[in-house]
Amino acid sequence: MSEPEIHRLLVWTMFGLAAGAFLYVLWRPAPYGRHFKGFGWGPTVSSKVGWIGMECPAVFLFLYVYLQGSAALSLVPLVFLAMWQTHYVNRTLIYPFRIRNGRSMPLVAAGAGFFFNVVNAYVNARFISHLGEYGVSWLSQPCFLTGLVVFAGGMWLNVHSDNILLSLRKQGRTGYAIPARGAFRYVSCPNYLGEIMEWTGWAIATWSLGGLAFCVFTIANLAPRARSNHQWYRKQFPDYPPNRRALIPGVF
Repeated sequence: MSEPEIHRLLVWTMFGLAAGAFLYVLWRPAPYGRHFKGFGWGPTVSSKVGWIGMECPAVFLFLYVYLQGSAALSLVPLVFLAMWQTHYVNRTLIYPFRIRNGRSMPLVAAGAGFFFNVVNAYVNARFISHLGEYGVSWLSQPCFLTGLVVFAGGMWLNVHSDNILLSLRKQGRTGYAIPARGAFRYVSCPNYLGEIMEWTGWAIATWSLGGLAFCVFTIANLAPRARSNHQWYRKQFPDYPPNRRALIPGVF
């Protein structure tokens, strides 16, 4: 089997994983954060260790695979590399050190995330630096410009919303509170909306099937979790804003 055929098979595997993830998390929220009760999932690791471990392929394996590509030093692939690493360096090496201490997550959840990130890193890195064709003129294509704007807007929303959540836990605050600033005025999970926007922008900018598979997986994973978080907020806080939606303002 040739490498393009293997790559295509892995892309369709990602679509299959997206379908499976959607059905599972629609039925039962993924066991981390507020939805992990601390038992019933086998061995656990600290959230920091688990998060860094499962996300590290998206930084290091992605970079390694990217650098093996024949177009690794070309301008457009380098722009894509910068986009990807801007997100994942923050998500892997900065964000985990800002979250609350003392939490744990199941080892099986970290392992599942690690496996997905290995496949996803290879699929996307190999395409942008080797299997895809991106001349300099790609930078002026409507799909690239549109995707870049959507990606940048999504990353800003994701990071800004994370900062609001983290600010609620400063100065010795424990437990959960109702976030009331920024896009939290409209939806319960703007951080998830931002991440969905990022990978939608990536799929548009790269105009690749692998990028689309990652975008679909992100939606399949985060949309049901946003619904679960929204329901949790309503259950925990009787005064939760009644007009606030889960993920998309005024819609869902």
